[in-house]
Amino acid sequence: MLPNLLTLSRVFSIPFIILCFYIEGFWSHLSATLLFIIACITDFFDGYLARQWKQVSAFGRFMDPVADKLLISTILLMLSGMGVINGLHLIGASIILAREIMVSGLREFMSEMRMKVPVTKYAKWKTVMQMLSVTCLLCSAMFPDVSSIKSIGVVTLWLAVIMTVFTGARYLRFGIVKMANKSLT
Repeated sequence: MLPNLLTLSRVFSIPFIILCFYIEGFWSHLSATLLFIIACITDFFDGYLARQWKQVSAFGRFMDPVADKLLISTILLMLSGMGVINGLHLIGASIILAREIMVSGLREFMSEMRMKVPVTKYAKWKTVMQMLSVTCLLCSAMFPDVSSIKSIGVVTLWLAVIMTVFTGARYLRFGIVKMANKSLT
């Protein structure tokens, strides 16, 4: 199934993107950025094709958000290690990572209770904002003398943080309400 292969390609791209971080120079930064952008594009097409071709699967519903979280989290950590994300902006990256871990744990816990945690449009936009931010921050490593690229990356990082907190709170509230209702029955 092509949609599932596209999802898995995001996961398999991560080691290659990481490798690019350990090779100095413009071409390695360009390669990391292009691999990341291609991985982000697959995020759109895996879901779109699965719905169009009526190939939505349990594996795809599980793996798609996991692939997104792995990709974003790993690259945020690498950008932090490079010093592209530094200072107070590390707090923003940490909030994103903490939310992703919290939502993953909530999904796992809810699945044990045979409850689904639906993906919202807000969460999809949060992912887009995170991907845009990371793309800009990757580009800023290619062009360190162009401060406007990093500025755009930092602004979109904080917009992503706001969306991350908002969606994380919604998921947490949803989970608490479902768990409370389940314990009452």
